[in-house]
Amino acid sequence: MKYKYFPHTDRELNAMLEVCGKRSLDELFDEIPDSIQFKRDYDLPSEMSEVELRRYFAELGAKNKSLICFAGAGCYDHYSPAVISHIISRSEFLTSYTPYQAEISQGTLQYIFEFQSMMTELTGMEVGNASMYDGATATAEAMMMAVSASKKKNKVLIASTLNPSVKTVLETYAKYQSIELDYIVESDGVSDKIDFEEKISKGDVAGVVVASPNYYGIIEDYDGWADACHAQKALFVMNCQASTLGALKSPGEWGADIAVGDGQSLGIPMNFGGPYVGFLCTKKSLIRKMPGRVVGATKDLDGKRSFVLTLQAREQHIRREKATSNICSNQSLMALYITIYLALMGAKGLKEVNELSYSGAHYLADELCKTGKFEMLYPNKPFLNEFAVKTMLDVDVLQSKCVEAGILAGVKIANDKLLFCVTEQRSKAEIDKFVDIVKQF
Repeated sequence: MKYKYFPHTDRELNAMLEVCGKRSLDELFDEIPDSIQFKRDYDLPSEMSEVELRRYFAELGAKNKSLICFAGAGCYDHYSPAVISHIISRSEFLTSYTPYQAEISQGTLQYIFEFQSMMTELTGMEVGNASMYDGATATAEAMMMAVSASKKKNKVLIASTLNPSVKTVLETYAKYQSIELDYIVESDGVSDKIDFEEKISKGDVAGVVVASPNYYGIIEDYDGWADACHAQKALFVMNCQASTLGALKSPGEWGADIAVGDGQSLGIPMNFGGPYVGFLCTKKSLIRKMPGRVVGATKDLDGKRSFVLTLQAREQHIRREKATSNICSNQSLMALYITIYLALMGAKGLKEVNELSYSGAHYLADELCKTGKFEMLYPNKPFLNEFAVKTMLDVDVLQSKCVEAGILAGVKIANDKLLFCVTEQRSKAEIDKFVDIVKQF
């Protein structure tokens, strides 16, 4: 049906009433006491024609100011191929049927299967679920998995270099799950390995959560971290920026037990903050502790390839008090978005995205430092597309002036510090325009 959400016709309503044995809608709802029925007019605007409605929302949208984005910190302005919006609207994908109805939801099950497969390949893990609500809650789920797997330990170590927004979510979940959090000291922009080794050696830690890249954009060295965790029977969890997995060492290569993060950087538009989608991939040994569901490939009675729900912990439905998580599913439209993006880009395209982002970010960093008004907050630390700087300028005034010029000048992380990000979307001309504004101060 082209207009899927049009209300029922009088003919349809009458047919429904006939089946119910009622003569009118009023009679259908006559069991509702008169004292609690709503009898006033709804406070709604007057009806509009399609032309008027389109014009109305176009005028509302025009009030938004489109800015050249040099900000990141968890939300990234990557290119989104135009074909994605057309493919996701195909009827086999955009369906009201749930994956539990396998005979009529093969399109949904297929793309969930492909999403899982692609994310496990990117992260270097063995199994993945579909899917989590966002990167922060996916990380919280991994934290709870670590505690559940350990059974007798409830302490989790968190890297201080993790995104502050993610840390806040972890703290909220931990408070109501009786999980004790401790933080690995930050030293010169990275997690202090000595502090980590001292804390993990006490033997009371269920899991360790780190970031790659970290909040400042730094690519940290986690050599030996997984071994230290496993020696104490703790799980090693890596929160990743999804797009960078096309270029950086994967969590699997680092020896991680769980890889989590937000998939927004894989082509999902920034969307004013959402909706996004989280991912959680892990080792096969932890599959029973993993929240969400797993879709698998099989064959039907005629021998044709088909897809079904392979696994979902029953505690999430009928023994909820015993469940690690009560997340059963997610509106997987964004998982489909990522699946199409990765299929279009491929390994070569994703590598090129990171190469362009790397070149642009390093060019901007060099040009800002040349002005004499900025210096790298953590010089000599490796970064890909995001970096932190210290400045002598008034950050608020700088950002305000840049907005007037159509530029979003980074994320303020302190009164004299900014976090900048450059993706493949940014041209040399846009970077030069921003640097020219800085030179005017």
